[in-house]
Formats: sequence, C-alpha cells, structure tokens
Amino acid sequence: MIAYLQGTVLEKAGGTVILLAGGVGYEVTVPVSTYTAVPDPGQQIALRIYTKVSEDDIALFGFLTAIEKRAFERLISVSGVGPSLAVKVLSGIAVESLAACIRGGDIVSLTRVPGIGKKTAERIIVDLKDKLDDLPSGSAAAKAPGAAGNFSPLEADVLSALINLGSPAAAAEAAVGKAKGLVTGADFEALFRKSLELVR
Repeated sequence: MIAYLQGTVLEKAGGTVILLAGGVGYEVTVPVSTYTAVPDPGQQIALRIYTKVSEDDIALFGFLTAIEKRAFERLISVSGVGPSLAVKVLSGIAVESLAACIRGGDIVSLTRVPGIGKKTAERIIVDLKDKLDDLPSGSAAAKAPGAAGNFSPLEADVLSALINLGSPAAAAEAAVGKAKGLVTGADFEALFRKSLELVR
C-alpha cells in the first residue's frame, strides 16, 4: 500500500498531480488546499498518500499534511462518503472550518459542497462529532478574495477542477463567471472556494 510519495512534479491540472517517483509517474487526486501548494512542474514535493484499491482500479489521493489526511480518513469512515466526495468536502471547506462545522452541527455549510445533501451532512455530523479531538478547529470558512475579467489560465484551472470534481460543465462555467466578479486578487484557492459555493 502506498502511503507516502516524494518526487518531481511532472504535471498539475484540474485537481490532480502527476508525481514522478523512482522512475514511475503516479497520478494523485488532491484537494484544493494541497493543489495550491504543489509547486510548478520540475520541482520536488512530498505527499502523504491514501490508496484506494478496488477490483478494477487503484486510485491515489494525496495530502500535504498529516492533519488533512486524517480529516480525509475520518470523512470516508462515514457511510455514503467515498474518497472522491471526501476530496470535494476538503476542497470546499478547510480542515479547521470543517471541524468547526461538524462540532457546531452546521448543516448549511456542509450542504454547500456539491454531492453533500442534508442527510449526508447530518450523518457526517452525527458520526464524527466526537471523533475530532486531534483536528484543529477554527471559525466557519470565510469568503475569500479571487479574480476578475475573462477566463484566464487561473480561472480555467478552477473550471477544470470543478468539472473533475463532478460539476456539470455549464454549471461550472456559470459559477466561475459569477465568482470572478465577486472576489479580488488572483488566488486559485480563493476563487475555487467561491466558485464551488456558487455552482449548481
């Protein structure tokens, strides 16, 4: 089972990273918080890995910190929350804010994440409320600054990430279009979180 990879970034796009380690290129799905910290191709990075093995597939999910991986593992322990949905949750809500949402029973914030309905949000809260002692807690996710103008390379990356996380292309485009007019600056994570909040 792969638990840790250290190597050279070959490519990063749409929420995935191809990491060259030991002469092998590994495709790793990462949440937006890790994605924004991944350096440009040609540079080195180390990721903590969760390996999902099924009958016809092996999928790798990567995290920059042990805390993020721990939060991911707690999420997938909840019935109905698989690895892909857990990545969506961590992409839409920072770990500290996620812990605060769960401890505070904040169903509204959880249901803003695509794929999380009211029942799933309630299940996450009930199942994990008393299992977060080793996770940091902060305030609910803040609305952060992002970008404006026509679709730039940054905005295209956000669009690609939304689509890879399961959002319909048209809905993702509309969300990015709205988000870039509501935020300022040029930060991937901020624009992504706002777009994820708006996608329908």
